[in-house]
Formats: sequence, C-alpha cells, structure tokens
Amino acid sequence: MNIYNVLKLNRFVVLAVVIGAVMICIISVWSVMALHKETINSAFVVNTDGSVIPLKLVKQKENIEVEALAHLELFHTYFYNIDASNYEKHLEKALWLGNGTIDALYRQKKADGVYNRLLQYSLVQKVVSIKTILDINKEPYRFETLTIFEVNRGTITDAYELKTSGDLIHVDRNFPNNTHGLLITNFFENSLRKLENLKNQ
Repeated sequence: MNIYNVLKLNRFVVLAVVIGAVMICIISVWSVMALHKETINSAFVVNTDGSVIPLKLVKQKENIEVEALAHLELFHTYFYNIDASNYEKHLEKALWLGNGTIDALYRQKKADGVYNRLLQYSLVQKVVSIKTILDINKEPYRFETLTIFEVNRGTITDAYELKTSGDLIHVDRNFPNNTHGLLITNFFENSLRKLENLKNQ
C-alpha cells in the first residue's frame, strides 16, 4: 500500500474521531442543560413502592402573588385593626412590614391624636375585609387595597372604606418580623369615606 494512501486514511480516521467526539460533547452538554431545566421545575418523592414520582413546583409568579397578598393583608390588619389594649403591639409589627412612608404615616396619625382618642374613648377599630389589586409583572409590585373597617364607640358603630396604594419590593426575610421578605414602599392613604350601610357594600 502506498505510504500516502496510509497517511490519507489515517488523517480521515483522526478527523472522523475528532468530529465524533465534538458531536458527542455538544449532545452531552445539551442533554445536561435540558435535564437541569427539567429538574429546576420539578421535585421528586419516593413512593411507598419505591417508584419516583415527579411533583411540579408552583410557579414562582404564583408564589410571589400569594406572599404579596398575605403580606398586604397582614400589614393592613396590624395597622388598622386596633383598640386600646393592642394598638402599640399591632403598630410595632406593622412598622416592620414597610419603609419610612409607613413610619411617617404613623407619626402623622400620632400627632393628629388618633391614638389618644383611641385610649380616651376606648374605641375599637375592627377590620371587616381587605381586597387588593396587585400587579406582579415587574418589581416594584404596584398594589391598590380596599379596606373596610368598623369603629365601635360603645353604642354606635360606624363603617368606613379606606383606599390605600403603594409598591412592594423584595428584602431579606426576617423571622418573625417579616416572614414574607417583602417591604411596602410609597404607601399612601388615597381616600376614606363613611359607609351608610355596610351590608349593602
């Protein structure tokens, strides 16, 4: 056999091996990436018979929405569901859930004598319902909340509708002060009106 033919055959074999190795590497990397992506979106448990059952995780967006709504409901409950015996404890917890705009509102209410009247007349302010519209398409998450609460003055109970708005941003979780890892910013009380008949609302 001619030496040149042998060298040509050898070069062809080497080239084929190199191309094959490159193709195998590419396919392997693609397979690992696909498996990693599938693993991120799934969890696995072992059944009683030893079989592996994949469990789809709840989408992150759904998690954010649930936590954000829970955070806002918790804040509005702490901040507006108050009476003479619990207002200090509730307001302290509420202040952990928002930034300086919450603190500024608290100080303004304190300066206006809201909490003094609560003590003086033994008022009971009870939240009846909290409904929130939330935009979670991008952070900060914009929200608008409608809170209905009653103020019991002994023999008289008045109902009010309060509209608030603001933004939510992510922060480090802080147990037990801020378990959802969210912070209310740009908080504002937009409107407050007295309801004539709560049952019709």
